[in-house]
Amino acid sequence: MADVHERETVRALLDAVRASGRTALTAPEGKIIADLYGIATPGEALAADVDEAVAYADRFGGPVVLKIVSPDILHKTDAGGVIVGLHTASDVRDAFHRIVANARAYAPDARIEGVQVQQMLPPGQEVIVGAVTDPTFGKVVAFGLGGVLVEVLKDVTFRLAPVTADEAESMLDSIKAAEILRGVRGAPPVDRWALAEQIRRVSQLVADFPDIAEVDLNPVIATPEGALAADIRVILSEGAPAQRPRFSREEILSSMTRLMKPRAVAVIGASNEEGKIGNSVMRNLVDGGFAGDIHPVNPKAHDILGLKAYPSVLDIPGEVDVAVFAIPAQHVPRALEEVGRKKIPAAVLIPSGFAETGDQELQDRVVAIAREHGVRVLGPNIYGYYSTWHDLCATFCTPYDVKGPVALTSQSGGIGMAILGFSRTTQTGVSAIVGLGNKSDVDEDDLLTYFGEDDNTQCIAMHLEDLKDGRAFVEAAREVVKKKPIVVLKAGRTSAGAKAAGSHTGALAGDDKVYDDILRQAGVIRAPGLKDMLEYARALPVLPTPQGNNVVIITGAGGSGVLLSDACVDNGLTLMEIPPDLDAAFMRYIPPFGAAGNPIDITGGEPPATYEATIRLGLEDPRVHALILGYWHTIVTPPMVFAELTARVVAEARAKGIHKPVVASLAGDTEVEQASAYLFRRGVVAYPYDTEQPVAALGAKYRWARAAGLLL
Repeated sequence: MADVHERETVRALLDAVRASGRTALTAPEGKIIADLYGIATPGEALAADVDEAVAYADRFGGPVVLKIVSPDILHKTDAGGVIVGLHTASDVRDAFHRIVANARAYAPDARIEGVQVQQMLPPGQEVIVGAVTDPTFGKVVAFGLGGVLVEVLKDVTFRLAPVTADEAESMLDSIKAAEILRGVRGAPPVDRWALAEQIRRVSQLVADFPDIAEVDLNPVIATPEGALAADIRVILSEGAPAQRPRFSREEILSSMTRLMKPRAVAVIGASNEEGKIGNSVMRNLVDGGFAGDIHPVNPKAHDILGLKAYPSVLDIPGEVDVAVFAIPAQHVPRALEEVGRKKIPAAVLIPSGFAETGDQELQDRVVAIAREHGVRVLGPNIYGYYSTWHDLCATFCTPYDVKGPVALTSQSGGIGMAILGFSRTTQTGVSAIVGLGNKSDVDEDDLLTYFGEDDNTQCIAMHLEDLKDGRAFVEAAREVVKKKPIVVLKAGRTSAGAKAAGSHTGALAGDDKVYDDILRQAGVIRAPGLKDMLEYARALPVLPTPQGNNVVIITGAGGSGVLLSDACVDNGLTLMEIPPDLDAAFMRYIPPFGAAGNPIDITGGEPPATYEATIRLGLEDPRVHALILGYWHTIVTPPMVFAELTARVVAEARAKGIHKPVVASLAGDTEVEQASAYLFRRGVVAYPYDTEQPVAALGAKYRWARAAGLLL
């Protein structure tokens, strides 16, 4: 990659372009940068007149392309400034004059520096490689097939820049038309290494120079012998992006620990009047069993719910870890000043009336006060938060007392209520439920960093509408995913696009596609909907980590087996090819009209012993890594009988040290609901009336295991 001298050369060139009042580099300037960064391009030269053009074409010794060079003409093709396939000196002379005339007609005042003479590229697969500045993630690199596939079908993939060599090569397989690069219908495969290198080098260029807004190699011609960029377009940013304050890992862990495990909480706006938020927060702290000190703050009250009230947080003796605000928005700045002077490290702003209603100025004022005093702010516009293992319910909702391994966050209050209701209905054990609201300060990367180190949290699920700092989120996620799964529901799939769209790459960059690819790059499991996010969060801590890719389906109904097989394909799971000895072992328990293979169809009329024997065989054979069970309600094996025998066989296997993920789909009358709940509580992820959800949960576990480096 470019050394110090080469980077200094690029820096001087970019500074000179900006000093000239331009943000777009000319083709010869782009060629200089390409050469310095090892971005492969064909031979070319800048001709000031027609005789030079003829001489250069003769030197290249083959067909050439002529392109207008003007700092005022960004899109050369639109100006009639590109002519290809020129073989003779006469062709070159004629093309030179036509290009210059077209350019003058297109933009009469444009400065014309000359005509670029470029070697004609050999036939090959046309692709696009580029980089763009995404408003959420910063520099991202893009790759897609050229022509109609990228322009119309948007068959393009993105990664956070810079990428490693492996990440660059993974992009070649991440587009829908990846097979074309491997060679189809007799065509040879392209040089994958050369193409991946073009991606990697572009990504390094934009990472080294943040003021480069976009880079566009379009097209790149990929052949079995290499990959050459026919054109490189470089666009500089209009101005420096606003920098979000960053905190060190140690600072985040310190402040989030004080927030989630406080010893003393002040409630600003505490009230004795039922129906007020300040009363609900106080009651929930008391009724929820919080063992720390609770300090109500209300200048008009002597005591609230039997606890001494204080006129101001400044009057509270001793240290306070968290101040919960339950006062109108307009009074928050003054109270926050007092919180800062008291050196309370965390403020939880429940009230609305800030940026979400259009009052960005008030929110900015609050943030400025908090930063001045070193206060971390959760909210505003939230329902509060739960820290269940600390018996802390700092919300206006009712306390939640089922302690468990799942941490849940939501940007929306309404979604937060859905999370709470789902958790109660399913008895999901949670370590925390946190509202983020406007995310004026504390956001997902802060909480990820904390939950990643929290011993009570095994799985993190987050609903988000946006990310304030996508790069910080990815950095935190990459560390956490090594230890525990992260599930994200990203709302808003519309494509707002990148702000700058002066290149093909910029025009192709849509918010949701960028989110989708980069969340996957970070190892995050993206849930397609709210129910999926909640079900993944509930199931993932229950399922053991798979030790291999071989999945076996055992079903009592052929139809369920087909649907379960389809779901496996949809979720990237590998159905095991059953070896002959294992096939014969299964057949010993299956009636002659049943079917071994995979799915293993034991038929619906079989007694409990058949289910028990086949499930035990699947668990005990080390070549099988995960089981999917398809149960069909019959009189011979009623739902609860199936549930009890399955739970027992799984428990016996785990007592022997066999820990394999087992999921189940139960088809039948309403009794299968009780049977499914029974299984779920005993470590088998089971769903009634559903062949998709159990397999999706297993697929999510596999995706995490691969992202964590636990499976190939």
